[in-house]
Amino acid sequence: MKKSYLCIPFLPFLFVAVAHAHGPVRQKLEQEITINAPAQKVWGIIKEYGDMSWLPTVKNTTVQGGNTVGATRVLTLQNGGTITEELKKYDEGKMSYAYKITEMSTSKTITHAGAEEKVPVLPVDNYAASIDLEAKGETTVVTWKAGYYRAYLNNKPPEEMNEEAANTAVKAIFTEGLANLKTLAEK
Repeated sequence: MKKSYLCIPFLPFLFVAVAHAHGPVRQKLEQEITINAPAQKVWGIIKEYGDMSWLPTVKNTTVQGGNTVGATRVLTLQNGGTITEELKKYDEGKMSYAYKITEMSTSKTITHAGAEEKVPVLPVDNYAASIDLEAKGETTVVTWKAGYYRAYLNNKPPEEMNEEAANTAVKAIFTEGLANLKTLAEK
């Protein structure tokens, strides 16, 4: 019995060691913008799953399946990279949809911890997001939410694929996309 009591003081150290040994933590980002235009006008700009012309980082989009769940779109980015996404939920009445990245091209290859690592065009993994519109009289609140992990799933990620890189990249896309959507809708 006395031996088991001797182990109790070491439990906090064991917990801390285990806590620091885990891999990446799921990141969440939510951005919201109020647009001075009716919701139907804003929805008219983004409602076609295959039309990403409102998002400046996207050069063009090809889609298979339209606005039906399971549809896929391939985004060709301004830098030439590609991102393939699958439509997970679409609700015309609620003016919302959700999607998930299923594949990405590589932006570059780096050497990290003695191994060659492919850096994806968006430094995230297991990325899922939704866009929701809410009518507020003659204005619209657009909320864009995403959950994702950093691109490097092992411990000690390179700076190109760590949480900061993932959060910075996703935030830049959200900020630029929502600002452009506001500009287009308020014309």
